[in-house]
Amino acid sequence: MNLTNLPIGTQAKVVAVNGNNAITKRLMEMGVVPGVSVRVIKSAPFSDPLEIRVRGYHLAMRKNEADAIEVSK
Repeated sequence: MNLTNLPIGTQAKVVAVNGNNAITKRLMEMGVVPGVSVRVIKSAPFSDPLEIRVRGYHLAMRKNEADAIEVSK
């Protein structure tokens, strides 16, 4: 399941960050790594951007960035 598929308010654990580009590397530098818990806070219309809570702070990301994050409930 991808991060974009989670309903608002749901918490999940990151399983993998797929991709090998600058954006996925930057997400991992900001703490979105396998094993960490994330919670979907809110999303703008059409789910872009998406706001999540990870490691105690809020992070906004585009839908295509969130599609690269694989999670499990």
